Amino acid sequence: MALLLSLGLAACSTDAPTAPEPPPSQNNPAPAGPQFVPPYRFGDVQEKAPPLANGETPVLRRIPTTKPYVFITMDDGAVKAPEAQQLIQQSGTRPVLFLNQRYVKGHEAYFRSILDSTGAELGDHTVDHPNLRGKSFDFQRKEICDTADAFAAELGRRPTLFRPPFGNYDQTTLRAAVSCGMRATVLWTASVNDGQVQFQSGAKLKPGDIVLMHFRKTFAQDFTAFLDQARRDGLTPVPLADFLAA
Repeated sequence: MALLLSLGLAACSTDAPTAPEPPPSQNNPAPAGPQFVPPYRFGDVQEKAPPLANGETPVLRRIPTTKPYVFITMDDGAVKAPEAQQLIQQSGTRPVLFLNQRYVKGHEAYFRSILDSTGAELGDHTVDHPNLRGKSFDFQRKEICDTADAFAAELGRRPTLFRPPFGNYDQTTLRAAVSCGMRATVLWTASVNDGQVQFQSGAKLKPGDIVLMHFRKTFAQDFTAFLDQARRDGLTPVPLADFLAA
């Protein structure tokens, strides 16, 4: 129970930057981590997202697959790590960036560069990262829809995958997400904090696991820890969007 609580708290803690970070640049050398060869042509649909039920998005903690695949997701966007773009490119992975609109505003070029150069997917993580559970439909809808609308205008793409802050949601959240065009609500089965992969069960990553990390000062340490763990466990990171297609 203590570990589950710590993983839930990990979904909300961010290191707020004390000063603006420089944009991603090839002039900022990043340590090379494991590199993965795509097991199929990325972008080709592997699975469709589960259907909507009762006007609510499906909730997914993992992808039901026996193939040796794992999925990496990156939340919030508080710290604009200058090495992020290079590390993602070197690894050959395509994460989902579940971003808060407040952290993207004023830093659109940074996130647009990562998305355009790495093939990463853009996800919706609300405007201000509130606890949505128990809030009104209108409040929740505004947090989700305003972010999707802003990203469409600022980044040139509108997200269709949603992650609730702290992993907290209710049926109102799932209905509000549908009304904003989301096709799935995505949680996680493992997280990376301070260079350590933490598991909700067991002691290794398993096929279909969805892993959570954040844009923090420890970005390089955390991302490399994920890559190393995936390699040790015989798994290849692949795009989550390929398994949650419309």
